[in-house]
Amino acid sequence: MHDTRLPPLEWVRAFEAAARLGSFTAAADEIGLTQAAVSQRIGQLEKRLGVGLFHRRPRNISLTVEGEAWLPHVRHALDGLRDSTEAVFGAGQKRLTVSASQSVIDLWLMPRLARLQSMVAAELSVRTLVLGAHDAPGDDVIGIRYGTGDWPHPFRARLYAEALAPVAAPALTHRSGAWTTWPRIACAGPRPGWPALGVRLRHTHDPGAAAAV
Repeated sequence: MHDTRLPPLEWVRAFEAAARLGSFTAAADEIGLTQAAVSQRIGQLEKRLGVGLFHRRPRNISLTVEGEAWLPHVRHALDGLRDSTEAVFGAGQKRLTVSASQSVIDLWLMPRLARLQSMVAAELSVRTLVLGAHDAPGDDVIGIRYGTGDWPHPFRARLYAEALAPVAAPALTHRSGAWTTWPRIACAGPRPGWPALGVRLRHTHDPGAAAAV
């Protein structure tokens, strides 16, 4: 990053809206600007940061690697600003926030969101969990986390169990030698059951069984 000053909030808002909607035009409609104004603000933001945030094509845009890496942090910051504004200046409407990883939100929470909304007498919002970020605890935040469940919280419930199974790329099955020597993907962070699975695999005598899963 060539410039350590914080970029203007209006530039960051334009980036978040365009990334979420996948279009400068749609972002302009949401923010209330012209497409050219959104494009200009994002261009200024990219110049300030010293990196490209979007791949621009004739019919669509997509995030660069740097844009994808920054987006969760931008959303986290904007959510925090929105929540604090509501807490200090809001009209007092009760609000409930669900915090989870993006994959859990997309694959598990969103299909159940309408039902959850009908069960709570509050405005419901969803926040993407940013790894390494520590939210201040509060009665209005429900955190969906991965782990064994031994967190120091008075109220917690198991949502679903996890099943671990080995898989292999088809190209690897043509290799000679023991399958235990094949390259394996390492996992970062707590993965209950993952070390035990590795032990079971090392004691498996039929390499074809593991490769076929």
